[in-house]
Amino acid sequence: MDSELKSLERKISQFIELAQRLRVNNEQLRQELASARNDNKHLTEKISSATDRLESLLNQLPENDA
Repeated sequence: MDSELKSLERKISQFIELAQRLRVNNEQLRQELASARNDNKHLTEKISSATDRLESLLNQLPENDA
């Protein structure tokens, strides 16, 4: 009976450690996701700005009436 309790204690302890590691990993992944989303938003804004500038330049080109 005593060995069963000790085995159960070990398993519970391992489960608690695993849960804590998963919690830390989950928080890290949340932070990485937030950072990636922020980077994505910034890059999307840069692409939009570049597209607007290109369209403006294209509109300034004279039309070729051959």
